[in-house]
Amino acid sequence: MKTMGTGFFILAVFFLTACGTVTLSGEETQDHAAHPKDYSVAAIDDMAALPDIEMVDGVTYVDDILVVNEAFSLPASYNPGLQPEVVEAYQQMFQDGSEEGLDFVLVSDFRTYQYQEQLYNSYVARDGREAADEYSARPGHSEHQTGLAIDVGSADSATTLSVEFGDTPEFEWMESAAHEYGFIIRYPEGKAEITGYQYEPWHLRYVGEEAAAIYESGLSLEEYLGID
Repeated sequence: MKTMGTGFFILAVFFLTACGTVTLSGEETQDHAAHPKDYSVAAIDDMAALPDIEMVDGVTYVDDILVVNEAFSLPASYNPGLQPEVVEAYQQMFQDGSEEGLDFVLVSDFRTYQYQEQLYNSYVARDGREAADEYSARPGHSEHQTGLAIDVGSADSATTLSVEFGDTPEFEWMESAAHEYGFIIRYPEGKAEITGYQYEPWHLRYVGEEAAAIYESGLSLEEYLGID
């Protein structure tokens, strides 16, 4: 693990923001008991144990990996669109999966801060803020704004974004193969207290070559980066 870089910033903890769909399973349902690690200087005994956290134009990188979670957010101006390497990777994965008789569908990809803000505010107006926080993403905290996250499904689960996707042949294959295309299952089962999100078998995050090491470790992204 790298030592602390000069770009280290201490960020305030915000509520989670999610995929932003109405479904109450997965990333949309916040685990309010989960708390990120305290990176204040007073709370740290061993500075050398810290990961390298750097902020570039309001975007946080931990050991050179862009991170968005309940501690780290994105500015409203961050609008990269779905990244070309992500498109290439998921299209290849879908193609290879189809050769195995699998039927993958892209459900959702990039979302702007403004789109998420409108979506979230509409839920607040309808159900109140407390209820909206249970199933929707606050703007600036959704991984979809990174341009590196996609939601996938099979023909039977593409419109539901439910945990039942985890029982499909598509997920069974994807779970063991996604890292070969640079993806990780961002919110694995049993890691809600660490990631802040419940199990989302459909949510993939592109991290490139690092995906293989994360997959082999069996850790969530937060654990792997030392920010759990």
